[in-house]
Amino acid sequence: MTATRYYALDGIRGLALLNMITYHAVWDLVYLFDINLQWYQSEGAYIWQQCICWTFIFLSGFCEPLGKKKLKRGIIIFSLGFLIVVTTLIALPQNRVRFGVLTLIGSCMLLMIPAEKVLQKCRPLHGLIFSITLFLLTKNINQGYLGFANWNLFPLPDNWYHNFVSTYLGFPMPGFHSTDYFSLLPWVFLYTAGYFTHRFFAHYNLLSHLESSKVKTLEWFGRHSLGLYMIHQPLLYFLFAAVFAL
Repeated sequence: MTATRYYALDGIRGLALLNMITYHAVWDLVYLFDINLQWYQSEGAYIWQQCICWTFIFLSGFCEPLGKKKLKRGIIIFSLGFLIVVTTLIALPQNRVRFGVLTLIGSCMLLMIPAEKVLQKCRPLHGLIFSITLFLLTKNINQGYLGFANWNLFPLPDNWYHNFVSTYLGFPMPGFHSTDYFSLLPWVFLYTAGYFTHRFFAHYNLLSHLESSKVKTLEWFGRHSLGLYMIHQPLLYFLFAAVFAL
């Protein structure tokens, strides 16, 4: 028997990937090639960036029950995240990446191996509601508060924010900088929201609605998203460097 392919997930991931490539292309123009685009600092650009990130992390959680060789896959994703850290530290030290999105997703995949036995005991709808609630409650912890967006419920102790371990968890140390920072909290809860959404779909026999192929081009990008993610920034940089050298 062959495994079922959920083409809708490929399409959504492919759309998010193309959005991410476009977003990073604009980032390169602004920060590496000194193109003045003031709208890139706007709230709309921030929402655009967040929608891309939320989609990737949520989909990663949604696909977690579908994966095989989860330990190997988690180690690979985490290692690729570390490779990006080293590469940016050498090539772009002023714009280095520490605790980026691949480090987060790899961490979530590895943590789910022992955690899934516990999470399976939770009803899908209850787990989804609980995950979303915790995600919203902890969304602002990087800024020192419990809360979401402009709603800061109360401040967190300053002594929680002191080293690389706390930074990895979600409490960045003073002076920390990363051009792509996704700490374990709050994002692990968005990952588990995706996981429980998959279980909700499976419980109510909704997964079959994701099987039909709609936009093959987007689905191709979605199927090759990891490889394209790893090479897109160097390709963009050399493309822009060649164009601006003319």
